[in-house]
Amino acid sequence: MHFKSPKIFAVICCLFMCSIISAQDWAQLDVYKGANKSLNEPSDIEERVVFYGNSITIGWSDAMPGFFEGKAYINRGISGQTTPQMLVRFRQDVLSLKPKAVVILAGTNDIAGNTGPMTLKQILGNLISMSQLARANDMQVVLCSVLPASDYPWKLGMQPNLKIPELNAMIKKYAEKNKLIYLDYFSALVNDSNGMDEELAHDGVHPTKKGYAIMAPLAENAIKKALKRK
Repeated sequence: MHFKSPKIFAVICCLFMCSIISAQDWAQLDVYKGANKSLNEPSDIEERVVFYGNSITIGWSDAMPGFFEGKAYINRGISGQTTPQMLVRFRQDVLSLKPKAVVILAGTNDIAGNTGPMTLKQILGNLISMSQLARANDMQVVLCSVLPASDYPWKLGMQPNLKIPELNAMIKKYAEKNKLIYLDYFSALVNDSNGMDEELAHDGVHPTKKGYAIMAPLAENAIKKALKRK
């Protein structure tokens, strides 16, 4: 392709290089690289658990930090992430930490199309791949239902009120068939519109402290069940 103006060519080259650079850490592996290196190897008696997910997972540490304090819980959530991104960083941010169990909560950003169109089957496929990697490394798996959302404030019209229940049914079926723990947050948080009330999620998607307070005992119970299977 021939460009008459050197300036136009330079601008296009600059934009091209910027796009390459921004895509270099597409899975955001740098986010926890340093934190992972600073962690000690777990002791034989340590029941380390990794909470793995997106903004709903990392937001838990901000809204309810006491839930993680004094426990062998490690939060590895990254805001906005989809299951393909999480699958890419699974080895670094889960397997390398050698937990006894991993709690996987993901899928809502896939439905929102954060990294492009995704079918429910593709989302489930990524969750299955993460689960298989964990089990191949002798880790117990807790697969969480996707939290309710009647719509996404950043991407209206994606019908999460219909797609999330369908995806959750697929996740539950897979978990039960493969003897994994299914953690049902959805039923405890959902309202009549297949979303969450404002007191539980101020924007309809991300839980408030009250929302996390409902999730906490459910998570603890699921983790206890998973660790008993060791």
